[in-house]
Amino acid sequence: MAPTLLVAAVVGIGLGVFLQKGRFCFVNAFRDFFAYKDSRVTKGVLAATLLTMIFWGIAYQLGYYQGFWTPRWGLTGLIGGFVFGVGMTYAGGCASGTLYRAGEGYLQFWLTLLFMGVGYVAFTLAFPTLQSAYFAPLTFGEGVSLFAVSPVPAGLLAVGVATLGLLAYATLIGRQASDVDPGERATTASVRPTALLAPVVGLRKFTRGTAAYARGLVRAWRTPLASSKRPWDPRTAALGITAVAVLWFTQVSIVGVTGPEARWTGYLLSQVGVDAGAYEYWGSILFRGEGVGVTVDMAMIAFVIVGAALAALWSGDFSLRVPKRRRLPNAVVGGTLMGAGSRLAPGCNIGNIYSGIAELSVHSFIAAAGIVAGVYVMTHWIYRDVGCAI
Repeated sequence: MAPTLLVAAVVGIGLGVFLQKGRFCFVNAFRDFFAYKDSRVTKGVLAATLLTMIFWGIAYQLGYYQGFWTPRWGLTGLIGGFVFGVGMTYAGGCASGTLYRAGEGYLQFWLTLLFMGVGYVAFTLAFPTLQSAYFAPLTFGEGVSLFAVSPVPAGLLAVGVATLGLLAYATLIGRQASDVDPGERATTASVRPTALLAPVVGLRKFTRGTAAYARGLVRAWRTPLASSKRPWDPRTAALGITAVAVLWFTQVSIVGVTGPEARWTGYLLSQVGVDAGAYEYWGSILFRGEGVGVTVDMAMIAFVIVGAALAALWSGDFSLRVPKRRRLPNAVVGGTLMGAGSRLAPGCNIGNIYSGIAELSVHSFIAAAGIVAGVYVMTHWIYRDVGCAI
């Protein structure tokens, strides 16, 4: 237990530091992209997911892994993901963003965590009914990772999928760069070549951006102390997150947040006299009949908050911030939707968008679509008075 606990401490503290320094939050990544076409954090999320996919694919192929997390797939992923996406956008922080902001001293996000716990409890109480009324009719197939069923070697498959992902991103930014005012378009024929060249334009922008990032990284290394206290580029955080995620994958499992949080909820309730193990979802599903106690992944996410707090203290970002009264509904409603949605899916943004896609889980592709759709709809609702850019 001690070496595994040491790995949990290293991975958790590392994640907390990288999340806090890179302001790495999936709400920022998607909401800001939809609302302002700001892709700063989106680039970090994309880099972390694709790099992790490549390294996990290689580790799986070589046999250095401790298992995948592949829930059964169906509409549950889409519906639960949508609920979670709406909740995290309204709360103003995703599963990982809530943890690092809690570590920075935001009491608002401690309140969000509390109400995520309310969502876990509500789901647990409703679980016997949900099994027959929700999961059974809306689940269509066994969980599977494409790494496990594809005839293509896992490492090569990961590189191929990551390349396709990069091309899709390049096409998107290439089309944005090629967009001109409709009034300036001479003919339809003059537009078509530009659209066809969008991937090329996007790849050139990507290459220039990567080169500029590398130069900035070299400059930052010349003054390491000062640079360590400034906010980091999300792509730097992505590199660090990938490194600790690979360590976790080879030693324990994939990276997840809301599953361990749901276990924390059962464990804490058991400490005040609730027989959490008697509830089917906690006893049989989350704790697998092994008794309600602290598991290694629960310890890991607790260390995430510690790591974020240490990084915030080092940078001068830590302070206890009392939430404004008008923001309380965001924590109450958003947190409850996040907790319940993550169980209905199952999985959150980390379990499905980051880890699930990186392990090529069929369920997670569906759940990720639901989460992004939820963020998109909620972003439009939040910015309904001023409009949304995308």
